[in-house]
Amino acid sequence: MPNPSDIKPISYLKARAADLLKYINETHRPVIITQNGEAKAVLQDPESYELMRNTIGIMKLVAMGEEDIRNGHFVSNEDVFINIEKQISNND
Repeated sequence: MPNPSDIKPISYLKARAADLLKYINETHRPVIITQNGEAKAVLQDPESYELMRNTIGIMKLVAMGEEDIRNGHFVSNEDVFINIEKQISNND
């Protein structure tokens, strides 16, 4: 649940854009912009946005890995090490 102070009407954004940008960059908290009482946008600092995108990317990779395991698409640790040892011995 967002803090009520982090919810601003679009008129606030129009009148105090510089102040709002300063606030989100200092606090790293997103601000919800409303129009006619409904949430219409989220204003977020670039650092937090990039962190969120990276986190989502990692979560997608984990979900893909879990799906591969459920579908039996994996190689055992033992097989991985056997293949590594074969490649090492072939390079000698």
